[in-house]
Amino acid sequence: MRRAERLFRLVSELRARGVCLAEDLADYFEISVRTIYRDIAHLQASGLPIEGEAGVGYLLRPGFDLPAMTFTFEQLDALAVGLSFVEVAGDSSLAEAAREVRAKIQASLPDPDARKLERAPLFASRRDGPANPIMKVVRRAIRRRTTLHLHYENGEGSLSNRRVRPLAIWAFTEGWLFAGWCELRDDFRAFRLDRINALEETGDRFADDPDRNLDAYLRARILAPQKHDRASQNR
Repeated sequence: MRRAERLFRLVSELRARGVCLAEDLADYFEISVRTIYRDIAHLQASGLPIEGEAGVGYLLRPGFDLPAMTFTFEQLDALAVGLSFVEVAGDSSLAEAAREVRAKIQASLPDPDARKLERAPLFASRRDGPANPIMKVVRRAIRRRTTLHLHYENGEGSLSNRRVRPLAIWAFTEGWLFAGWCELRDDFRAFRLDRINALEETGDRFADDPDRNLDAYLRARILAPQKHDRASQNR
């Protein structure tokens, strides 16, 4: 671990733990107590309000926080991979938003020449290309909690008209799907975007029903994964 990253995490631990002994911090970071003493001294000399001394313990005074856009190198790599995936796999507005997020975070980073996000050498690709444009409609309906009316073709080629309360979107290797409460089947169902022939927002808002919301759907997936798999076929 680079020292800069360790110092960042050390501040986070001081903030989370309250009074800390150097021995406990050394065990946590798997370094020597002497190194902890040096790191604390460096942070104190940099102006951080850390009280205490060796052999007694250290306390980061309340009210201090790190800048909102401070990331470790590993965190930046995670952001780079995630944003790259959205840029190539999302719908057009989502891809544009990912590019804007990348530029915005890069502009806010300390030492931007060393902490590169805008030109990070981490990329993603998608065999089937960007998401279907109707994903923008689904995302908007999830935010607004409005039902969708869709013409759907299942895996056997059967057509149906559905009113669905959209709850979540999933990205898979094969493409995208969204899950929701299907009023036709009176149960949870998952719908592949590439099998939706037509889709429109009804404008009808639905309540946060605890038996039909996202938490209930996730519980159903965990407790009955085989049922979920069958539901994805939308029989």
